[in-house]
Amino acid sequence: MMKISVIGSGSWGTALAQAVVDNGHELRLYSRSEKSRDEINENHTNSRYLKNAVLPKEVIATSDLKEAVEFADVIVIAVPTKVMREVAKDINKYLERPKFIIHVSKGLEMETNKRMSEVISDEIDSDKLKGVGVLSGPSHAEELILRNPTVVAIASKNDELNKIAQEIFHNKYFRIYVNKDIIGVEVGGALKNIIALGCGMIDGMAYGDNAKAALLTRGLIEITRLGKKLGADEMTFLGLGGIGDLVVTCTSKHSRNYNCGYLIGQGYSLEEAIEKLDMVAEGVRTTKVCYFLSKKYDVYMPITENIYKVLYEGLSIKDCVNNLMNKMAAEELNKFE
Repeated sequence: MMKISVIGSGSWGTALAQAVVDNGHELRLYSRSEKSRDEINENHTNSRYLKNAVLPKEVIATSDLKEAVEFADVIVIAVPTKVMREVAKDINKYLERPKFIIHVSKGLEMETNKRMSEVISDEIDSDKLKGVGVLSGPSHAEELILRNPTVVAIASKNDELNKIAQEIFHNKYFRIYVNKDIIGVEVGGALKNIIALGCGMIDGMAYGDNAKAALLTRGLIEITRLGKKLGADEMTFLGLGGIGDLVVTCTSKHSRNYNCGYLIGQGYSLEEAIEKLDMVAEGVRTTKVCYFLSKKYDVYMPITENIYKVLYEGLSIKDCVNNLMNKMAAEELNKFE
């Protein structure tokens, strides 16, 4: 039995907390909101994020970050990417001994273009960090909380961390594979949200399944191109952190990014779609980061470029699709160059 603290009481953090206690580990779930903390502890629910779920009484919430950090043998960070650096800084203040940190955030930092494991490593003193990894793959909290079969990957270069992650989470409904390509898994988890926005736009415009399947497939090519340029193994994108995560995010009613794109396809502005969702759609920020990364590294990413122009330059979705369809066709597979 280990002591685990999950930092972030949104839908995914809460679902992971349940998996932890199902496996017999002690848990603290950090919630910045005292209202959410009290609801979790008193009613065993988290109605804002998981409306109908009843949590095990062993899911104990706290709004004291110092308590959560000091309690844990392993820290799991489940917060939006835009606050990752701030949260890591705060965690660092309370670390008194080296610990493993696992994050589950899928995005890139806007200001630096960095992956989340890099942000964490920036802010946690090296003598306090035993290792950092990412848990990622095709997974929706709304299904994991029901204990529906879910399969993801733990990605880290640290063998001990990978083994511990399996011990924390792996059970009869939650299967954990190991992938040592942390770059590829983080890139796949971030960039698939861009394609999910596009798939939502296609459905919002009623362009049909042919168009959506084409966008998803060619989107995977773009993700692999940039991932390879950033140092990832291209094989990673054929796994859970690549095509697996891409498919579930581009096709599910649970996907925030798909739903955000769908609303835009229905005629809502970006601002209206975000307000209507009332949750973070990481792909909106990631699209901007990825667009500039593609220019920096001279990576051909026409889908990303056109979705960026829809979100930030006022390009219509109809013109976006026309731009993509009217490009000169090339060989389908060219080794991601």
